[in-house]
Amino acid sequence: MKKIYFILIFLTGFITAYAQNGSDSAQVAVQVEMPQDAAIQDLLTKTKTEADSAYIRNDFATAVEIYESILKNKGESSDIYYNLGNSYYKMDNIAKAVLNYERALLLSPGNSDIRFNLELARGKTIDKVTPPSEMFFITWTQSLINTMSEKAWAYTGIIMFILMILALSLFVFGKQVVLKKVGFISAIFFFLVTILANIFASEQKNELINHDNAIIMAPSVTVKSTPNQSGTDLFILHEGRKVMIKDNTMKEWKEIKLEDGNVGWVPTSVIEII
Repeated sequence: MKKIYFILIFLTGFITAYAQNGSDSAQVAVQVEMPQDAAIQDLLTKTKTEADSAYIRNDFATAVEIYESILKNKGESSDIYYNLGNSYYKMDNIAKAVLNYERALLLSPGNSDIRFNLELARGKTIDKVTPPSEMFFITWTQSLINTMSEKAWAYTGIIMFILMILALSLFVFGKQVVLKKVGFISAIFFFLVTILANIFASEQKNELINHDNAIIMAPSVTVKSTPNQSGTDLFILHEGRKVMIKDNTMKEWKEIKLEDGNVGWVPTSVIEII
């Protein structure tokens, strides 16, 4: 029994280290946080304060300039993207507002303020999107996944795995039948939650890494049947519309797909990746 227990402890340490490394790798991939020395960090903090002050003074152009500079020098941050989206919204630049709200939501999918402002901005776009009908279970599952970020789900998986090991220890070393039953049932529960947490973390990680969604930035664009201007006109999209990038192999053109299944080609210059 002791050998089994030590093996489980070893596996716990190994998986914990592996999960932590995977989470850190995802952070590096999307540049969520970049190392800064104390002086630079202090400067960036002051800069954000200046941007916030400019926003309060209704000097949205200055706020945008400073927020953009922070993102360029420090790396991605959901708070900065959110503030940047608010600034663009106040300037009535709806496409830029939607883009930055989407980027903020990608980093903090459980933030209700970001989601609310995104829907507010979408309400000002010309193209009204009707979500495709899907089973309640699928909608509920996606909502559950979006309650936390990739990092949060990864940590949840690690904690649940450790609790599973403790429950197994209670089952193996418990002297009473009741304790063994509690340990066994708890271990099964924690095991299932561990699996789900890792699946959800993987889903969120894919969203961060793939970047297969974009926003239409031009006032309007005619979607073509082929990747050239001589292609047949299919339909027209307007600024602020979210699209999925189906084919990213060409430099000048991208094949896009809408929620209703319609596909077509648009110039790369009219979209911006989320």
